[in-house]
Amino acid sequence: MIFTQYYLDCLSQASYLVGDETTGQAVIIDPRRDVGEYLEDAKAAGLTIVGVLNTHFHADFVSGHLELQRETGAWIGYGEAAKAEFEVRHFADGERVSLGEVTLQVMHTPGHTPESISILVFERADDPVPYGILSGDALFIGDVGRPDLLASIGFTSDELGRMLYDSIHHKIMGLPDEVRVFPAHGAGSACGKNLSTEKQSTIGEQRRTNYACQPMTEDEFVAVVTEGQPTAPSYFVYNAVLNRQGRDTLDVDSSVPAMSPDEVAAAIAEGAIVTDARPNPEFAVGHLRGSVNVPADGRLAETVGTVLAPEDRVVVIAPEGQEQAVATRFARIGYDHVVGYVADPEGYFVDHAGDMQQASRLNVAQADQAMEAVEGLQVLDIRNPGEVAGGMIPGAKHIPLAELGKRTAELDPSKPLLVYCAGGWRSSVGSSLLRRKGFADVSDLLGGYGAWSAVHEIAPVACEATQRAEAAAKEAAARA
Repeated sequence: MIFTQYYLDCLSQASYLVGDETTGQAVIIDPRRDVGEYLEDAKAAGLTIVGVLNTHFHADFVSGHLELQRETGAWIGYGEAAKAEFEVRHFADGERVSLGEVTLQVMHTPGHTPESISILVFERADDPVPYGILSGDALFIGDVGRPDLLASIGFTSDELGRMLYDSIHHKIMGLPDEVRVFPAHGAGSACGKNLSTEKQSTIGEQRRTNYACQPMTEDEFVAVVTEGQPTAPSYFVYNAVLNRQGRDTLDVDSSVPAMSPDEVAAAIAEGAIVTDARPNPEFAVGHLRGSVNVPADGRLAETVGTVLAPEDRVVVIAPEGQEQAVATRFARIGYDHVVGYVADPEGYFVDHAGDMQQASRLNVAQADQAMEAVEGLQVLDIRNPGEVAGGMIPGAKHIPLAELGKRTAELDPSKPLLVYCAGGWRSSVGSSLLRRKGFADVSDLLGGYGAWSAVHEIAPVACEATQRAEAAAKEAAARA
């Protein structure tokens, strides 16, 4: 068996190649849209990609099934409940795919979405215990898939939560302890709230340590897995719908052009948004007025999908040598209107000095002073609900970054504004978005709530249901 995990840190997303070197057949599971790496690895190993399996209609990225089918002629597989606008090979619960000795078996595990499946991997068809389970967004390491995403239109979070309880507690936890677990996402993904940084685990380890896998009633499970979930980025519904459609495919060798100063100015005049992917400190020192800071050193794709619309035309400013990579990260979520990048940012800045501005960033002492002395100061917390449950700066208003673009009417653009997140990355994004929307006096907090709470010696407090689940997990681990 040839088994390869591919992991994108930017989206906390894992995809897999499973092949049989005796027959040369392989299947790709949950591929991303830029499929070149799968094709290169398959060719190097002497494999032919015969199929693509998606564990569900993904909401956080555009799956590369159509790209792989175009390049290889592979079939595209989903569970029986999936309805798509393109030809799909539907797999029943328990149905197998033979690659030779290596065999895949589909397990229906709805809950994150109605059509969700997991895939058991057997090194040999007659093995009594599978090598591993590709658990999609059903079971993560340290968590389970959230059942409340708007991508699951037609079902309530309660209905999906009860499906997920059955999938986790009656199906996946019914596997032997030694079965390896390979999820579709890791820490940072908005598809869950407590995901581990580990890339693989075992059923036994998750049985011992995962809060959602502890013995509990169905009602308790639904309560604990729905509490404190991060606000879903606005592009999730767009991607979930796009993944059902016969959309345009991404060329393997696609690229975006360098733009001359005249082309940049013309694009901006026609409404294009400048997305500045330089690190926060560089952006703060000087940037084009109206540009939005989404640095390439963090969760660029997900954040772009939070603060921009799919139809927005974009001009990219990127760290040198990262221009094409930044454009690819846009394309991974179906944001296909990057018109080009600024070829010489420093030169453009010098020649357009009148269009430049700086960003105000305050340390904790300066922020405390501003909160005491600045009349009418608005303090804005843009963290997710689960983070806010652990404490806030007194008097702050809470609007998650994913909702900020639609809720700016709740803020007064004529009054000064202090924005903070957990560590200072998202606050730079949110502050730049607010400036673009006409807020003139915006500062953000260096180090975020983490720095402020450390100075003020405030310990974080977990939400009640999570505390109960964590206590149960510790008790189970102690017994083990």
